[in-house]
Amino acid sequence: MTVATHFRTGYIAIIGRPNVGKSTLLNKLLQQKISITSRKAQTTRFRINGILTDQQTQYVFVDTPGFQTQFINRLNTAMNRVVTQSVQDVDVILFVIEALRFDQRDLAALKILPEHVPVILVINKIDRLADKNRLLPFLKEVGSAFKFADVIPVSAMHKIQLPELLTTIRQYLPENPPLYGEDEVTDRSERFIAGEFIREKLFRLVGDEIPYSTSVVVDQFKQEDGVHKIYATILVEKPNQKAIIIGKKGEKLKQIATQARKDMELLLGEKVYLEVWVKVKSGWADSESVLRNLGYE
Repeated sequence: MTVATHFRTGYIAIIGRPNVGKSTLLNKLLQQKISITSRKAQTTRFRINGILTDQQTQYVFVDTPGFQTQFINRLNTAMNRVVTQSVQDVDVILFVIEALRFDQRDLAALKILPEHVPVILVINKIDRLADKNRLLPFLKEVGSAFKFADVIPVSAMHKIQLPELLTTIRQYLPENPPLYGEDEVTDRSERFIAGEFIREKLFRLVGDEIPYSTSVVVDQFKQEDGVHKIYATILVEKPNQKAIIIGKKGEKLKQIATQARKDMELLLGEKVYLEVWVKVKSGWADSESVLRNLGYE
């Protein structure tokens, strides 16, 4: 790639409370799925960098967990630490909220934002507004809580105003050469994303019946004769949760694995052989040693 004279590169943190559409926004901006989504709060656990490169700019988006105001266990604490650390060393912050929804949870997330970094307010889900005239007074209300550098209403799901958002972000990025190759879309390994795909299907298919602390460990990830062979374990805290995930005659677990495998094949561009087990490990979400082994601390 020929680098433009005034090429800009920078890190952009995507911040907000749970379930405002941060991961959907990242995936739509990249036009590729790297961050998992579901209706269940706190789906995103780790910091994930998504990379978008054009002729003039390299955007390195930092997707973060939703900022949680109720510290239930060590897992929540570790996830909030990821958010707090992520906003310190970036060039721009996207603070994402839902249209016409702004409460104490959003205010709590605002309090962790540094003063030296420009913050763009991204009002998501504007496609759901029946009366667009309600947006202006809402903007005034939110604007009184923080001095935002810019405000961009968007619909991440329907890609409304995403080009305008990219143009706005670029204004705040420093002039630097690209940090990544033009074809790179994330700093995370294929092994990591494979585990995340399983966790996404888990939450989408049985999310109302299991706690969000349920996790996935990829035990083996190897390639043989053009086939990716992936072996993974779902960690739960109680035997009844294991039974729910497996389902009658193993049908629910099979459904989870099948849907995850299809996403993996799209990502990897090759056939995937996937085996998934479920294991009970009581108290893992409050165990410092287990969380460290899983990469949370």
